[in-house]
Amino acid sequence: MSAAFFDLDGTLTVENTGRLWFRRERAEGRLHLSQAMEAAFWMGLYGVGLMKADVALTLAVGTLAGLEEQALQERIDTFYADEVAGSYAPGGLDALKKHRAAGEPVVLLTAASIYLARCVQTDLGLDDILALRFEINEDGRFTGSLQHPICYGPGKLELAAAWAAERGIDLKDCSFYTDSISDLPMMDAVGTPVAVRPDTRLSRVAKRRGWAIEDWGGEPGPADEDAPEFKSGRLRRLAAGAVRRVTQARARVTRGGESVRSSDPDEG
Repeated sequence: MSAAFFDLDGTLTVENTGRLWFRRERAEGRLHLSQAMEAAFWMGLYGVGLMKADVALTLAVGTLAGLEEQALQERIDTFYADEVAGSYAPGGLDALKKHRAAGEPVVLLTAASIYLARCVQTDLGLDDILALRFEINEDGRFTGSLQHPICYGPGKLELAAAWAAERGIDLKDCSFYTDSISDLPMMDAVGTPVAVRPDTRLSRVAKRRGWAIEDWGGEPGPADEDAPEFKSGRLRRLAAGAVRRVTQARARVTRGGESVRSSDPDEG
């Protein structure tokens, strides 16, 4: 028995749903520019290898603390209908049909929130979803922390492996489609890894290892740099401050002789 796993952002969708969400929250006045920059800063630290993914993601979602879970789900339902539903790559929809026709379960494996993943599952008729889950207190409000394992990087593999084991499925009999090097652990684990319009690093690895590389068509909207707020003096000052903080943190790590990033042997 086999299954097909699909990443969401940049794979099934041509857009990055996180970017769309931040843009919408900003436009509707629920997210201040400084909050957006703070979240981007924490993820930036992870991106340059100065912070573990679970810490960075927890800090990035900390602004949700105290918000009712149902309220967020309702907002995301509307967001999905308005911003995401029309952004699927044609080739991705074809791939879903191919695996369904073969009798394989199709599973969304994404670092997007479980609330967005539910919308995708309903719309596309997916068999299951593995996604980022947030801690909820007894009052149905977010604590600002994430449930573990976090569905990102090695956490994706951990969740997918557990899902497959429960169903007697060997990951070596499965397929996985993604665009991102962060999904390398899962790509290594499956029998049929497919890089879909991959980022530069994943493209290099895929070519070296002889993995399939596909382009599912569709074009994303303008990059964030084209948005008016990216041209404002205030954002430039915030960005400059973030760069200084990253530089200072990097210097501290270098002086301490620490290393928090693992390297891929194929990326010399």
